[in-house]
Amino acid sequence: MKKHVWRPLFVVLSLVIFILLFRLAYVPADFGAQERGYTFGFHRLGNEQEWKDYPAKYKNSSYCNECHDDKVKSLKASAHAIIPCENCHGAALGHPDKPEKLTVDRSRGQCLRCHAKLYMPSSGRNNIPGIDPEQHNPGTACAECHNPHNPSLEEM
Repeated sequence: MKKHVWRPLFVVLSLVIFILLFRLAYVPADFGAQERGYTFGFHRLGNEQEWKDYPAKYKNSSYCNECHDDKVKSLKASAHAIIPCENCHGAALGHPDKPEKLTVDRSRGQCLRCHAKLYMPSSGRNNIPGIDPEQHNPGTACAECHNPHNPSLEEM
């Protein structure tokens, strides 16, 4: 072969060798798929306990039911029954045991995350009733007229 072929080949081979040596020095020895295969993907075996000790940010709705059973009962009878509480109220991590008053986002944008009308076909999201925010009571918070725990009921 001619010299113009060998030079780029040596450059590419040198680059590959450099990357492999860098990976050998940089990636921990216990990083990989481990004995369980790819079920949990690549991870560091020595890091598993650290993640087990890390507090869960999200709980499930049964955690909320311990103190808010009246709201959970009302929610179960509504169209919002399939939505976990934390989708609207935020993560339960750090939720005080006896809060004076829990801040709840009652803004219009909170409801429009799911209820803004879609004009293009998509997945099951089209099955959610949508509104045109420019036409449907603009400037008014949805919770002023609708009960988020039972949206078919009028608040007023």
